[in-house]
Order: sequence, then structure tokens, then C-alpha cells
Amino acid sequence: MAEQAWYKEWFNSPYYHKLYFERDEKEAEAFIRKLVEHLQPAACSRMLDIACGRGRHSRTLSSMGFEVTGIDLSVSSIEYAKKFENEKLEFFVHDMRLPFRANYYDYAFNFFTSFGYFRTRREHDDAMRTIVESLHPRGCFVIDYLNVHYSEAHLVPNEIKILGDTRYEIHRWEDEDYFFKRIIVTDPSLPEPFDNTEQVAKFSLGDLTDMLAFQGMQVKEVYGDYAFSPFDIKKTPRLILIASRAEMMSGDKEKRIYSDGRPADALT
Repeated sequence: MAEQAWYKEWFNSPYYHKLYFERDEKEAEAFIRKLVEHLQPAACSRMLDIACGRGRHSRTLSSMGFEVTGIDLSVSSIEYAKKFENEKLEFFVHDMRLPFRANYYDYAFNFFTSFGYFRTRREHDDAMRTIVESLHPRGCFVIDYLNVHYSEAHLVPNEIKILGDTRYEIHRWEDEDYFFKRIIVTDPSLPEPFDNTEQVAKFSLGDLTDMLAFQGMQVKEVYGDYAFSPFDIKKTPRLILIASRAEMMSGDKEKRIYSDGRPADALT
């Protein structure tokens, strides 16, 4: 890329983690434990946490006895996460668009809308290919994304957050393809405000289903929040998909997931 991608500096900033993660640890752990209860993975399962940040989800999974690998392109986040490494938990600096341990993991996870940041569809397809190829033939992928339609309806244009001595001035807008969020950080330790604009693609259920299908994956389940409520295109804030390789589902009753979240038999 000709210029620095917005997320490279922002994801390395302590203000990013302070804004998004410091108050959500209990919710994140509760979601992971509920997800594991739902998936019922074998005790020896290998798991890949893509865009793991500082490893909060990875650490919870590891504490439950699974073999977990976390990858993220943020050097500072991985340096922090490595403090918690053990025989069942490891972290690497890695760009999700590039291959990583093909045919190795039982489960791959992408949490908290840690996708959709790139400029082109090809880059997103590259990332999806990396994720799918990391799984062995019976592997399962879970992606936790925002619900585009809910986010459009509940967009808050302007907001101020004060966290300790840090002031976050937040401005949100959208176009046909992306959500944008400009964040201006003011802090006594900064010589001048830190100004960054996030950009996240408007990937709908249909878009993600198509991207997964292109890589040979089929969506099995769709949920709308961290309590695993049914997905509702207008009412639920999240889009949580659980997918497996299409060939592994040939013995199941074939189903199609429509763009509004409605499952139906293929011939209805």
C-alpha cells in the first residue's frame, strides 16, 4: 500500500485498548464460555484466534484447557500478550491476509468485528482464505461481526467519552460501503491530540455467507448477540456466524441461510 493503513498505528496505541477493551473483560469472558458451551469442542482441540489483540479471548480459551494460538499484526499487542504464554497458549505477530499453519486447527475465531478493515474485496478474500485454510477438514469457523442494518439505524454521529484523564471526541458517518469513525484523543501525556479515522466494511449476512462459500464453507448457525439470541436484521446488534466446510455437511439436511437470517430447506 502506498500509504500507512489506518489500523497499523491505531491498533498499536494504548488509547485504542483503553477505549474498547478495558471495560468489557467480563462480557468477553462470559461470551467465550457460552460459545464453548454451545460448540462443545473436544478437550484436545486446537484453536486459532485471528486478530487476537492483547489476547483476552485467547487467554480465556486457554484457561479452559484448549491449545490456543493468537495472531495479530499489532507488535505492541503481541508483546503484551506474550507475557501470558504457556504450554497451551502462544502468540505471533501475523497479518491475517497471509497464510498461517494450513490444515492445523479444529476451530478458528474472529471476534469483536476484527475484520472488514481492508481497502479491497480481494484483501478480505485473502484473509478469509487464510482462516479457512488454517482449519483441518472437519474444522469450524466463528466470526463475530457487526449487524450492518442495526448499526445504520443506531449510528450516533457525535460523542464524547472521558476515561480517566483521556478525552475521546468521536464522530461517526457512513457511505454505501463503509462505516467511518473519527476519534480524536486528548491526553496530558500527548504533545498534541491523536487523530485517527477507523473504516469498517458494510458486510451483511449475505456478503459473509458468499465469502465463506467461495472458500468452501457453509454457514450453519446465525446469532444476533452475545447471549446467542436469534439474528434479527433490524433488532440485534451483532452478526455471529458459525460455519463448517460444505463437504462435511453433506450428510445433514441441506439448508440455505437467506440474507435476512431466515433458514429454510433448500427447495422451499
